[in-house]
Amino acid sequence: MCVVSDRNESIMKSVRIVFPDVPYYACIWHLWKNVCGNFKRSRKAISDLFYSMAKAYRKEDFDKLMAKVDRIDHRVKEYLEYAGYEKWSRVHATVNRGRMMTSNIAECINGCLVEARQLTILEFLEEVVPSSEFIFSVYENGRRYIVCFERKVCCCGRFQLDEIPCSHAIAVLKKKNVTDMNPYCSDYYKPDALAKTYEIPMVPMPDKKDWSDPKHVVAETVYPPRYRRSSGRLRKRRRKNADEKISVNTNCCGQCGQEGHNRRTCTFYPKEK
Repeated sequence: MCVVSDRNESIMKSVRIVFPDVPYYACIWHLWKNVCGNFKRSRKAISDLFYSMAKAYRKEDFDKLMAKVDRIDHRVKEYLEYAGYEKWSRVHATVNRGRMMTSNIAECINGCLVEARQLTILEFLEEVVPSSEFIFSVYENGRRYIVCFERKVCCCGRFQLDEIPCSHAIAVLKKKNVTDMNPYCSDYYKPDALAKTYEIPMVPMPDKKDWSDPKHVVAETVYPPRYRRSSGRLRKRRRKNADEKISVNTNCCGQCGQEGHNRRTCTFYPKEK
């Protein structure tokens, strides 16, 4: 990875802070424009030499071309040397800064953002469309959620934790008229995974006479746990916690059908005297 720009001081400072270990290079077109502005008389004679030096593959060729530049205008050589050969020359670069030296992609992006440049920063971000077919923005109650179907994640956290589409992912799929959501669900929710969970056969225990017990186990005497039986009939059903109960049964009156009282205390119908 490397960063190539027009040697703007703000960009260079930001690169050193955000990417301290990433090399920084200068755009050869912008560097040549600086040469033309500072050394107008020599620009026609040095133009071909400069681009040949920038694209040279061998240091021997670079040195020969630089010697010609030195004979034409020594000031240009000093300027390019001060800028740093490793910043703009392919052969002196510490990393491969690119097989093709062109600004076509930058010009294409600039062409797409001509109208958006007139907007404020927030409106500008809203105007820019992501260059991906997997990332979408979903608005819910005034808040934006980013959904990525390639990594199956969402800002709400449910998509990646439950491994099943969240409400925001489902909204995008419905917008795209996608009815089959199985590819976006984890295999653990599918019948095949449940069947594989219980596909291991349960081997029955052999007869007790065929057991091969270690001697130290046979010598141990296992006593039943200390237990005091409570009074009353034994409970067969498991006692459920309060949060497990779905509904609470309430006695209803056999006369009026209302809850909260019985037939004896009912006041809806008058009692016969």
